[in-house]
Amino acid sequence: MIFLDTSGILALVSPHDRFHDAARDQFLAARRFLTHNYVLAELVPLARVRRVPVTGMLDALASLLSGTGTTCVWLDRETHERAVVLLRKRPDKEYSLCDAVSFVLMREQSIAEALTTDQHFEQEGFVRLLKP
Repeated sequence: MIFLDTSGILALVSPHDRFHDAARDQFLAARRFLTHNYVLAELVPLARVRRVPVTGMLDALASLLSGTGTTCVWLDRETHERAVVLLRKRPDKEYSLCDAVSFVLMREQSIAEALTTDQHFEQEGFVRLLKP
């Protein structure tokens, strides 16, 4: 199983992203994926910053999430709180709350690899699949 992070999903659905080909190749090679609703919440602002048409990105995201093999975890209070605890343990890191939730879920699901460009995943001991 591979974790789908915000930057990885955007690279996957945006053909003009510099990581698009690598993201597509990684996606096609894997069979099962996990993400969560905080990642989805980050997608629209990131798409706007990177000037990716939001409507097209949302259509591609809907297709991705409705396909077999992709699971989206909808966060509960307990998972959110575990992520806050992780953030408190890492005051030297610049992790977002979304990152911390991802790390908590990845550990709980024994996922080692993330479709992401975010170096924070490597800092936390995971494999970042999209690198320059």
